[in-house]
Amino acid sequence: MTTSHPVLPQLDRLLALGLDELTGRSAEALRQEVVTLPTLDAAVLAVHPALVPASRLAPLLQHAGRPGFVVVDMTDLDEFVPVAGADVPDRPLYLLTDVERGDEMLNWSPEEAAPALAERGRTPLTVNEGISWLLQDPSRLEPNHCFMCIGSRKPKHPASKGYDARTPAIWISSGTGRDGRERKDAPKVGWCWWRNRHTWLGFASAGGRVAA
Repeated sequence: MTTSHPVLPQLDRLLALGLDELTGRSAEALRQEVVTLPTLDAAVLAVHPALVPASRLAPLLQHAGRPGFVVVDMTDLDEFVPVAGADVPDRPLYLLTDVERGDEMLNWSPEEAAPALAERGRTPLTVNEGISWLLQDPSRLEPNHCFMCIGSRKPKHPASKGYDARTPAIWISSGTGRDGRERKDAPKVGWCWWRNRHTWLGFASAGGRVAA
């Protein structure tokens, strides 16, 4: 029998949403992954993109009874990878500590927020981590208080030329335009320009990532 662990209830929530079906791994195998993690009471269980990529994790999100979705012009979402310095553990499941939404940075640009987070010793969430957090606490997504996930960016090719100018963000759809009226109030994984500011988007970050 699997031993107890403080984040097992978080795994149970993910299993209830169908994580085992998405991964092709049994619930017991996933529990074994969790019980070998450090026992941190306030940590958030993060799903590595190698286990479930963001495009497949996003539909598990819920807000106002609506499932999450990825905007139609971000078919390359899974090509957004952790930036240098966002050291994601090489484990299917790992822990995030001291996660914050970054409301104090509403109306900052990603270009402005990245160095400020680094100065504070914080690491920006990747898009998989942002989704993972909301799967555990959907209340963190509120009208006018949503967030960017600037720990993920898409490398240009060749990679020496830096990153694509977009950065992932998660907010609530207004049901207009290509989203469609049926998606009003749904969690929306989209993108913003690296140098643009948005009054309703902060910058989600963590104190650290822990796997051992």
